[in-house]
Amino acid sequence: MKKTSKMPAVNGKISIAPSILSADLFALGQDVQTVEKAGADWLHIDIMDGHFVPNLSFGPSVVKSLNGRTALALDTHLMVEHPFPFVEPFAAAGADLLTVHLEAKDDIKQTLAKIKSLGVKTGISIKPDTDPQALLPFLDELDLILVMSVYPGFGGQSFLPQSPAQLTAVRTLIKNSGRKIWLEVDGGINAQTAATAAKAGADALVAGNAIFNAADPATALNQIRQAASGI
Repeated sequence: MKKTSKMPAVNGKISIAPSILSADLFALGQDVQTVEKAGADWLHIDIMDGHFVPNLSFGPSVVKSLNGRTALALDTHLMVEHPFPFVEPFAAAGADLLTVHLEAKDDIKQTLAKIKSLGVKTGISIKPDTDPQALLPFLDELDLILVMSVYPGFGGQSFLPQSPAQLTAVRTLIKNSGRKIWLEVDGGINAQTAATAAKAGADALVAGNAIFNAADPATALNQIRQAASGI
């Protein structure tokens, strides 16, 4: 059954997507409610297979448990070696956007077409060392590009110094394409790095450790938003 995605169109505003990889899984529902009440825009869910990255995280059951219990769009990041078989289960579980890695082993165009056929928004992510020019063949099929500002696999890492240049290059590709595509950044985002990422062109910021491990997650979220918005 084709679903209707809750992901908004690009709207010129900064969006904040707390990553549940850093949440307290014993109190996941409470943590999600906290960031939703604090004004989070999306919920970022990192799916790791232990092959593409050296870690394991969540399966479709976690997305299913969140679907319908939060108004936040479920921004689902497939950090997996073979994303194609994961598309249908995660779409059925309620993912609003599925982002696959350009470096994955499956046919990326075929995978994006499958995502789109299920009514889910499409995204591609690139690692810090991937040339942004490699995105060119896929721009017409994308709703979002996710630039990793750390090497993927673990939360709590520091924002890499080459990330602003990577973001600026991707923003230029988007601008030249004439399409409205979200530019998301994930890794080391906090109140200090948010402004740098936004200045380089990001309009969606994933933050995990800086929000969920803060003494006051709601305050931390709003500090990130304010920094990114230049307030």
